[in-house]
Amino acid sequence: MPLSTFLLIITIPVALYLLFIVHLYLVQARHIYSPVAEIATTPDKHGLTFESVDFESSDGLTLHGWFVPRPTVDAEKERVVLFFHGNTGNISDCITSLEMFHHLGLATFIFDYRGYGQSQGSPSEQGTYDDAEAAWAYLLRDRGIKSEDVIILGRSLGAAIASAQAARHPPGALVIESTFTSAPELAAEMFRIFPARLMSRFKYSVRENVARTHCPILIVHSHEDEVIPFHHGKRLYEAANEPKAFMAISGEHAQGFHTSGQQYTDGLKQFLKSAL
Repeated sequence: MPLSTFLLIITIPVALYLLFIVHLYLVQARHIYSPVAEIATTPDKHGLTFESVDFESSDGLTLHGWFVPRPTVDAEKERVVLFFHGNTGNISDCITSLEMFHHLGLATFIFDYRGYGQSQGSPSEQGTYDDAEAAWAYLLRDRGIKSEDVIILGRSLGAAIASAQAARHPPGALVIESTFTSAPELAAEMFRIFPARLMSRFKYSVRENVARTHCPILIVHSHEDEVIPFHHGKRLYEAANEPKAFMAISGEHAQGFHTSGQQYTDGLKQFLKSAL
């Protein structure tokens, strides 16, 4: 084989490999964030009273959320779920969760990160942390909720953001569902033939966050999660401080709460009863 032919055979695959690495590096944000602007529905269409809330981030963006009050005022304290949704869609995709928290006697504050729904701006890792801080400040400052009465609950990417917020400001309890140990570690598993860990522009270091969090924590993960393998949930549980609990559920990624049904609600109710 002529040397020129041999070099061509070697060069083309290497060039394609390097081009794909560059492509992966440049489009990371598209894999992390999939915002939708249109609000498809609102809680009142599902029998839930709610307030539409606008609040401001530290860098001056107007963020949007919903506050769904608890179903009764007879309870001794108002426990509020500060809910962090996943990377796709917006708050209008989370009505089922709002109904579930309502049936558990809890109020919920759910909000859209910058660039999602009616919130201004474009999403970024630091931006999501800033938005979480603004939502926390709204609950404590504007609504007068005590930190020990806040349940921070996040799902998928939302759990990564929620874990960072709980590490900064310990709530009454933290629930993280269907999430990863860190973005680089998940990327390394998804793209094994590429140096994905080194290429990752996003950190979302959930395992480090839970190790720095000191409040009751529940880790929820499905054996059938096709996006984030089950072992990520187990590793997060191992890293978490006591008191902690683990709930294994069934169902596809970020849908296990719905698929598992009563098992999920009973497990969440039991955890919150012991934690709060």
